[in-house]
Amino acid sequence: MRVLGADHLLIRCQDGVERKARIPGSLRRRMWMREGDIVLAAPWDFKPDRADVVYRYQKEEVRKLAEKGIIPQELIELAEEYA
Repeated sequence: MRVLGADHLLIRCQDGVERKARIPGSLRRRMWMREGDIVLAAPWDFKPDRADVVYRYQKEEVRKLAEKGIIPQELIELAEEYA
């Protein structure tokens, strides 16, 4: 949803929860995040309102995931709203 700065993002997960996500150091310089990107995030066990970003999907990958039915079309439309 939003880039908060200091390597943090505000993301909306498929379960409807908004989480503050952290970009780990291994991805910081390899992947640039923008509003509207579809990301794979791992929620923290001890604090469920926080998560770590694991991967950012590119547009072609998002299209293929939608064709296979892995992610709903509404999620793609929501992402396009922010882009």
